Amino acid sequence: MVRTAGAGAPDPSPLAAKRRARRIHRRLAEEYPYAVAELDFRNPFELLVATVLSAQTTDVRVNLTTPALFARYPDARSLAEADEMALQDLIRPTGFFRAKSRSLLALSTRLVDEFDGVVPARLEDLVTLPGVGRKTANVVLGNAFGIPGITVDTHFGRLARRFRWTESDDAVKVEADVARLFDPKDWTMLSHHVVFHGRRVCHARKPACGACPLAAFCPAYGEGEVDPVKAAKLLKYELAPGREELLHLMKNGATRAELQAAGYSLGA
Repeated sequence: MVRTAGAGAPDPSPLAAKRRARRIHRRLAEEYPYAVAELDFRNPFELLVATVLSAQTTDVRVNLTTPALFARYPDARSLAEADEMALQDLIRPTGFFRAKSRSLLALSTRLVDEFDGVVPARLEDLVTLPGVGRKTANVVLGNAFGIPGITVDTHFGRLARRFRWTESDDAVKVEADVARLFDPKDWTMLSHHVVFHGRRVCHARKPACGACPLAAFCPAYGEGEVDPVKAAKLLKYELAPGREELLHLMKNGATRAELQAAGYSLGA
């Protein structure tokens, strides 16, 4: 059963639901024109490894960890031959380092044995790799290969439910429900825009409704703090109070690498 847009409000028709979903995405695209994958990478292999490492930790932590990792193991073959204890030491800051090291060694070995060390550009191949599910596969396809995909992480799933795009908690069902609302060409950037918004404004425990660009038409408006002054204090990353200069630079095209080189912290 589809949830209503508000108390006493009728369920929107499928066409109205699609129009509202696309209106939300247009507004998010205006708010975050600088949205990109927040994991640092130079090639599909690095993105694949970084995404596996990102489970149960932050992208900021992964980005602090991967430079030393990739300096030592720059490709699938070298990683497949890594000493497990040495690998664990390198990735320890990301948490769950024993399980992650096993996954990285196994997926690298599979890449070498079955794909000549090259990350495949097909979802059905990627999901056969140890530690790689649809979320990771869609991240790699969309950002390393330009193949449209919807990335359903915890932020995306939460906002998809708040926006009434789905009622499901199952990532595969969420992906299918959302895919029906948008053209495939928009799927990858939709994922970025929604995740950016979830990390900065539409938090799990206390959304900053009073400072949200979607306040006028979000079906979940009012679930969080509606007072504009109090809500503004809940904003994170470049939207946080006192980080106006960082926001200005990001909106004017500064890259993550340029901002980091200039000494800006990109964390919350």
